[in-house]
Amino acid sequence: MEPRNFDGDADRPRSAGAKQTGRVLVIGPYLRLRAGNADAQTESHVRRNAEARLDEAAGLARAIDLVVADSIIAPINQIRPATYIGKGKVEEIAALAKSLDVELVVMDCALAPIQQRNLEKELHAKVLDRTGLILEIFGRRAKTKEGSLQVELAHLNYQRSRLVRSWTHLERQRGGFGFMGGPGETQIEADRRLIQERITKLESELKKVQATRRLHRAGRQRVPYRVVALVGYTNAGKSTLFNRLTRADVQAADMLFATLDPTLRALNLPHGGKAMLSDTVGFISNLPTQLVAAFRATLEEVLEADVILHVRDISHEDAEAQQSDVDAVLRQLGINPDDSGRIIEVWNKIDRYDPEQREELLNIAARRPEDHPAMLVSAASGEGIDALLGAIEERLAAKRTTLDLSIDAADGAGISWLHRNSEVLAKELHDGRFDMTVRVDETKRDIVVNRFDAVPHHAT
Repeated sequence: MEPRNFDGDADRPRSAGAKQTGRVLVIGPYLRLRAGNADAQTESHVRRNAEARLDEAAGLARAIDLVVADSIIAPINQIRPATYIGKGKVEEIAALAKSLDVELVVMDCALAPIQQRNLEKELHAKVLDRTGLILEIFGRRAKTKEGSLQVELAHLNYQRSRLVRSWTHLERQRGGFGFMGGPGETQIEADRRLIQERITKLESELKKVQATRRLHRAGRQRVPYRVVALVGYTNAGKSTLFNRLTRADVQAADMLFATLDPTLRALNLPHGGKAMLSDTVGFISNLPTQLVAAFRATLEEVLEADVILHVRDISHEDAEAQQSDVDAVLRQLGINPDDSGRIIEVWNKIDRYDPEQREELLNIAARRPEDHPAMLVSAASGEGIDALLGAIEERLAAKRTTLDLSIDAADGAGISWLHRNSEVLAKELHDGRFDMTVRVDETKRDIVVNRFDAVPHHAT
């Protein structure tokens, strides 16, 4: 459904249709761009961005099977402390919600608890803000124990500020992950002390999970496997690319947050080496801060990754804005998005361009600085994948040392150790000895040099 601009009398409520389960009205209360801003934009550009934002909010609602009865842009001049939007717009939205017979109103913004409660009273419907909607999606998508713990922790921290004494009876209780659920579905008590006790327990359990993940990561570090992590805006095509690179079968769908729990698979590199590829949760604009904090354990693979692939849906109209949103989250995680030695930009979905547009895109990529290249790929068709694998291997090799050595062919234990702890690039038998060229991590360089009299490799 095309979003409409709900500004004064421009659009009036339409007649209501038959009531459906999970009908929702999505409101985009976006601040108008004021004249005189440092980088003022044209009105059409502002409207296009607003519509893209609203379309994303509606997509979030559809991602949990809600029926979007209508989506409305409600431009505002300033944020009102009591209801976020002005009294006139509240009345108009209330009339529209009643005419459409919706059960839920989604506000595409972050609401304070008092604003949410006041809006519910005025609109006579449940109200959910952007943070609550994203938490609801995460609650439904988490499959692993770790994911479920992280979602519950983020949800309880969010819910704690919204618990008041008048909501302790079942008719008004908001429990578990079911913001839209019926009365008493999860039976979470509204007592803040019990909420805090549960939060403390969850944090303790998550520390154990983090310890387990550290052990697994230490195990991987004992072998010559480096970690490559996929990051990107939600629905940028990370899981499809993950499947293409690893021949895995991770769920990939044209849906926001189709993938939530992290996945690790072996990645075969062009010259026989291996790496571990990690698929992570997609980022999104205005990602709730409590989710960034709660999912740090999940995103530890990104923090520890040797190479990060920033996957972008280059065909999206807001591709540049999405890049800025991902960069902002990376900074929150302590990662420099401009670290060209570690991050590779992957421009995905080039199959959506015709030949002329694709040529123009190639020219744009070619003009980028050498230390900030962009790899053009289509995860769906496989175009550009070989070049991307080569770029990954090149980045990983830059962090490792190549050595030449000669080893007695009878030294089976030594040869086996080299195969387990290094990347064997060449191996030739001469007069009962193997002449080998190996690539090793800096942490194992001295071991190989001292044990096998290895010397730096000199290309011929």
